[in-house]
Amino acid sequence: MTGERLRFDGWIAGVGTSSGTRLVVGHWPRSPFGAFSDVMVEHPDGERVLLAPSRRIADFVAATYRFDRIEVVPVAVTVSGATWRVEAGALHLRLRAGRRSALGLLLSAVPAPLVRSPRWAALCDVPARLLMPGVRTLGRAGPGRREWYGARDLRPVLAADAVLDGVSLGRLAPLYPPVAFGFGSAPRTPSLVRVTTTVEIGPAGR
Repeated sequence: MTGERLRFDGWIAGVGTSSGTRLVVGHWPRSPFGAFSDVMVEHPDGERVLLAPSRRIADFVAATYRFDRIEVVPVAVTVSGATWRVEAGALHLRLRAGRRSALGLLLSAVPAPLVRSPRWAALCDVPARLLMPGVRTLGRAGPGRREWYGARDLRPVLAADAVLDGVSLGRLAPLYPPVAFGFGSAPRTPSLVRVTTTVEIGPAGR
């Protein structure tokens, strides 16, 4: 028996900084909540913070992942060519993405029905963990929830500038150690991943 399935189509950007703060940006043009973006921040001391644009979205994301603190703030993502600008409360982030990688080219050829399938996610889970330590494509996501990711593109992040509370977070660095918001992390190499994420709530997610 399957539960209710909520599907999110968009992009996840994951970057580390030389200060030790790691950032994961979700940009979702299509979702059950309409278009929105959110940011997950993990500080060097392990504090996990969610920056969400509304209480409704904050409550859903917090029921799916783990955070020590939640802030409801305006969140905006602007994309201009290879440049991404993220404004989320006191966080200001600019990313520059590179060209699609060879793996990204392969992922872009995967048919959409496969990308949405939990069986495909389960099949991809082992190679994903081997190729990108910390990355998982299928797992438990909060009480009574199951989640899976279907990647559709992969591009490297070549440069990033991040300022939080008026303080620079330093130069671009690997996303290490892995973030601990959920059952898996974004790739260690700073990346921009196009993804279809499915959250299943109900019987199969128990």
